[in-house]
Amino acid sequence: MNILIQKFGGTSMATEETRKNVADKIMEAKKIYDNVVVVVSAIGRLGAPYATDSLLHLVNYKNTKLSSKEIDLLMSVGEIISSLVLTNTLLESGIDACALTGGGAGIITDDNYNSADVININTEPLMKLLNEGKIPVVAGFQGVTIGNDVTTLGRGGSDTTASLLGEALNASAVEIYTDVDGIMTADPRICKSAKIIDEISYNEVFQMAGSGAKVIHPRAVEVARRAGIPLIIKNTFNNSKGTSIKRHIGVERKKTIEDKLITSIAHKTNITQVSIKGDIDDENFFTDLARENVSIDIINIFPERKVFTIDDVCKDKVIRLIEKYEAPYTFIDDCCKVTIIGEKITGVPGVMAKIIRCLSKSSVEILQTADSLSTIACLIKEKDLVIAAEALHKEFMLG
Repeated sequence: MNILIQKFGGTSMATEETRKNVADKIMEAKKIYDNVVVVVSAIGRLGAPYATDSLLHLVNYKNTKLSSKEIDLLMSVGEIISSLVLTNTLLESGIDACALTGGGAGIITDDNYNSADVININTEPLMKLLNEGKIPVVAGFQGVTIGNDVTTLGRGGSDTTASLLGEALNASAVEIYTDVDGIMTADPRICKSAKIIDEISYNEVFQMAGSGAKVIHPRAVEVARRAGIPLIIKNTFNNSKGTSIKRHIGVERKKTIEDKLITSIAHKTNITQVSIKGDIDDENFFTDLARENVSIDIINIFPERKVFTIDDVCKDKVIRLIEKYEAPYTFIDDCCKVTIIGEKITGVPGVMAKIIRCLSKSSVEILQTADSLSTIACLIKEKDLVIAAEALHKEFMLG
């Protein structure tokens, strides 16, 4: 059975007109695939009456006396409304559809409320509907425990729902519809020459997300990679091809001089660089950082100095901790991390030299660097972000 999973985000569900666009996408898919399963997010964002954040504001979420279990019940409402409203649109368009909660679609989770993990999917309810020729419209972001209590899956939960259903149903592909044309070579807000990426590997998307890019949630990508299912990011509002996320295919074709080493450039702002001088107990110090929930990123340890980066919001915690160790220290505020990403850079000499030459030519000071098999990150001052991103984008011919 040839099955497609289609997931539609909040902007796709926001108005009657946008929901008609969604119905058109579903009808087009039905011409190609034997069966289609739809997953939906809550309608709109904060301010929209049924958006998840709007629902949380109804109970003053940060000071509420509701339990985590009750909060999950509240947060699940937005997606349930979306599934019913879209089902109504499909029925009015002559498409036989049926609305389902996450639990109704067979999604069973643990009881880690607000960020539950899916432990099983019973596909019988969905297969019954598909065999009857109906299109299931599943409320994303949610499931139920074995005891039938509603749970939510945490950030990116609807994308994760789509991937999990794709895995359980052995789907041919998962399409994620949003309001952009696909994944781009850089953030178009800071890099005007950014372009849509046609194909990208699972690993490169992971690296983009971890480096600050606003792409599909890593949990959804991990499930798709595990199942070997292509993920396709598309725009609800046009017919652009979008970006296909799949296993890397570059190794299977002969490399040519035209092959680009770099796939994308990501950035992360609001970073502080910390430098600690003198001899301190490294093991205890970094253990204490972890206890304070301080996440460190780029790190270099020398016999007489430790240099690492933290999120700006953690600065006061880190100061208190360093002073406990009575160590001299300095901070550099208003930093950002720019990362080039590409699986083909592994084992290729001269890439770092190219980056240094490019940024030096643009008068951008590099404060610190880090690299992995498929990334090279540079810490720079935030004021230089636009210049650096544009220069690297041009240097590695991504435009």
